[in-house]
Order: sequence, then structure tokens, then C-alpha cells
Amino acid sequence: MAMFDKTFPTLDCAACILTPKMVSVGQHEMIRLLTRSKVVAVSGKPGSYRVKIRQSARFVDIKSCVACNQCTEVCPVKVKSEFDAGISLRKAIYIPFPQAVPNAYLVDEKSCTYILSEGKKCGVCVKKCPKECINLNEKDHITDIEVGNIILATGYELLDVSTIEQYGYGTFPNVLTSIEFERLTNASGTTGGRIVTKTKQFSKKLNKDEWVFSPEGVPPRSVALIHCVGSRNKKYNPYCSRVCCMYSLKFAHLIKEKVPNANVYEFYIDMRAFGKGYEEFAERIKQEGTFVVRGHSASVSVVDGQMAVRGEDIFNDRLVEFKVDMIVLAVGLIPSPGTEELSRMLGIQRDSDGWFSELDYNGSPTDTDRGGIFVAGMCQAPKDIPDTVAQASAVAAGVLGSLTSGKGIGHMSSVTLSEIEARAKTIHTI
Repeated sequence: MAMFDKTFPTLDCAACILTPKMVSVGQHEMIRLLTRSKVVAVSGKPGSYRVKIRQSARFVDIKSCVACNQCTEVCPVKVKSEFDAGISLRKAIYIPFPQAVPNAYLVDEKSCTYILSEGKKCGVCVKKCPKECINLNEKDHITDIEVGNIILATGYELLDVSTIEQYGYGTFPNVLTSIEFERLTNASGTTGGRIVTKTKQFSKKLNKDEWVFSPEGVPPRSVALIHCVGSRNKKYNPYCSRVCCMYSLKFAHLIKEKVPNANVYEFYIDMRAFGKGYEEFAERIKQEGTFVVRGHSASVSVVDGQMAVRGEDIFNDRLVEFKVDMIVLAVGLIPSPGTEELSRMLGIQRDSDGWFSELDYNGSPTDTDRGGIFVAGMCQAPKDIPDTVAQASAVAAGVLGSLTSGKGIGHMSSVTLSEIEARAKTIHTI
């Protein structure tokens, strides 16, 4: 959510909603925040789990760092920014984004010259730091904790859209994924929120021209938004990713708002505007002048030096082709990396699509068959922000219930049918 510009359908500022909550967590005296950490082992039983955590070195003391930015200014290494979805660059010593918690820098050991050369090169950030809080020789360490409950909120990942060759992602420079466009239109992004097409610039590092986004770039005259890229498709993801329709409609609004004269084409299969105010938002987009086309978009090609989107228009029973300067792909969602490993470690089941399985979809949507372990958010299935917040609140209530009562649900997967029947008879007697 921190990567988003606006949230649908109210168009509220995502950072304005999230940042105060992040700060509250970071400053809470009873919350211990472990960054760059990975769970490596879990043992025990509900109410008494032993969790082993490997905390990777940050190489910067978060208590001493004041985020003065002097280390980043002198760092010579530039790599693609994960937070900006690769459309901008960051340094080897960096802060993920301005509102990050904790508000301290860290070193990327995979790109730091000093670490890669085992101390033989660079290290200029250490000399420049006025607080002397950088230690490039810091090592990872293991932490063991005991907990009563575990909440899984491991999120999601985007499908690798380069495997869907018909849309030309990776071939045509101005074909973007949804998250790349999200960062492009964000005020804190590489162009300051301006929606522009990529331009060629000479890269000294690569010694050749490279397509990049520049604040001085040219706004697109026409944009195509393509839904269901890898979703509802047996070849990739047979399920609906749920959020794609609405964020694509949000993109259409933002384009019309920032580039009023641009033509916007929205290709969809079925419009799934299911939430409160969603259908009204969909109608609003049409009134703003977005050309909405129902039907599959077949392919992207270059015609007379310009990209062209070919597809079908079911309502008018015809094939259509629109020339555009930019294409935004609503990419399907998949479970985050490490979900399978975590599932084995915790003994939590996953469904056929790889998401964590809940105990009962209708009756216990946040519990699992392992007592004291809950699921919240996208790790259980694709869902939007309001549904995620509701599920997270339910999990919090479940954890508080186990803490106040001193009781929790045991390991449900080991309960036999005869035991369930015996318990039901006892309840019936009462």
C-alpha cells in the first residue's frame, strides 16, 4: 500500500492513511520490529511456539542513524529501486522510501562494493558518516523467541508478465505493469507524479542508450489499459485477482486528470466492481471520457512506428485496433516467494493455487487448522484494502481472545470425526 498513489474508489492518499499507522507501530513500547528478518524454524504448540529468526545485517545502527543522507550522496553504486518497481535507481546504501520505518539507512550487500570485495574497495560511506553508525563488517544473527500466536500476512507477488509474449512486455519500452505505472504516477516517484513516456538516454554504466523515465519526458497522447493479464486463464492463473478491474479504472481517472487530452482505452472481459461505491466509480470513468471496450485484447504490435492494440469489441461484434503511446497491463497476482517453504515449516495447508488455506471460508476465514496461527490479507487470497483491513481486525480480535482467556484452538487437522461427534453431543447436552 505504501507504493500506491491513490486508493479506489475514494481516491484517498494511500501514504496519508498508512504512514501514521507505521509510525505508531515503530514507536510503540510493546512492539519489537525486526527488519530484514526471516523465520527459519518453528516448533512447539499453540500458546507456546518457539520461533527461530535470522536477522540479516543492516550494516547501519538504527539507533544512531539520523537519516542525514550524506552516505547516499557519496555512494558510487546505483542499482534499480525495488520500491519504484525498477523504473528508477537507488544507491547501495539507501532508505527504501521517505516514510520507511525505522527511519534509518541500510546497505544492500548484493551491490555494495566494499562487501563484495571483502573490504578491498570503496567504504567511502563509512568515512563520510558524521554519526559513525555504519559497520560494513556486521554479521547476521539468530534470534529465538517464544510466542503464543502467529499471524501470517506475507502478501503477494505479481505474475512474471514477460512469459506472456503477446503483450510485448520487455520488448516495447512503453508497455508497463500495473505497479510500474503506480510508481510513475506517484508524486514521490521518479517523475514527481508526471505521466510521461520513456525516452532514450545514454548510460555510462552500460555504454549504450537506455529507455528511461525522465521528468522532462513527453506525456502520452493515448493509453491502453488491459485487464486480466494472466488472470482467469487456465494457462497461467485460473482465478480472478479481484483488484485489477478497480485499479485499472483508477488509472484511467488519473490519466484523464493529469493528461486531459489523452485518449484512454480500457479493455476488459467482465467488470467486477463488487464493493461499496465501486460500480458508481466504474460509471464515473465512462463519463470522464474513457473508451471502455468489452472483449479480449489479442496482441500488441508496432504499426507505422507506433504501438497498436488489437482486440475484440463484443458489444459491437467487431475487431478493433487502437494506436497508443503507452500500455498498462493489469497483471495477475500470485503468492509471495517463500510461501511454500513457510507452509511446510508451520504445517499450514495451501489451496490448489498456492495461497494459504483458512480453516473454514465461511465460518472461520482467518483461522487455520493449526491452533494459534492466523492468516490475514493477500496471503490467503487476492483481496482489496478494505477486505484486508477487515480480516486483520478479525485476526487481532482472535489473538486478544486467546490472550485474555488463556485458551486457544488446538491443532484441528489431527481431530478425528469421532472426536468431533463426541464434542457435539456434549455441547448438545449442555
